[in-house]
Amino acid sequence: MGGPMSVNDDLPWIPKTLELIRQADRKGIPVIGHCLGGQLMARAFGGTVARNPVKEIGWGQVEATDEAAQLASEWLGGTTHFAAFHWHGETFTLPPGSTRILQSAHCANQAFVRGPHLGMQCHVEMTDSMIRTWCQQWTAEDVPSSASVQTPDQMQAGIEARIAAMRAVADRIYGRWIKGLSL
Repeated sequence: MGGPMSVNDDLPWIPKTLELIRQADRKGIPVIGHCLGGQLMARAFGGTVARNPVKEIGWGQVEATDEAAQLASEWLGGTTHFAAFHWHGETFTLPPGSTRILQSAHCANQAFVRGPHLGMQCHVEMTDSMIRTWCQQWTAEDVPSSASVQTPDQMQAGIEARIAAMRAVADRIYGRWIKGLSL
């Protein structure tokens, strides 16, 4: 899931997490990551993580990439775009052997697929209580509202409908990811 730290921070658990992701890959165990999790996956598989051109905070459209329309359709259940939740200042490069399936106006790499693995920069797992809690940290971001950054009021407007629409896409994503698990 997400977190305020960077994959590039010198934290003792990061190398262990990267190795755990690589072990899962070697064993054919699907991995899924949201935001920091997607960044960890990208780094574990040979990508890099660096500052995104702008912070992306709040609701924003993500769309399937033209070059991977079929693969994106497989993972998204036919959806070509949807409103996802964002809260990041960094992003990943695509690791070798992966395919970018989602992009946004403010962040080129919103999701990649690498075999059975799915790494996402955006959040599809959010609940209304998570968003309300995160909004309490908005002032700590120290950025003005802009095209890529929403205020807490903007993020919470129509939250029930936004969550419901995103949850429908998330259910399709998770359903596709689960198909890769061995029972």
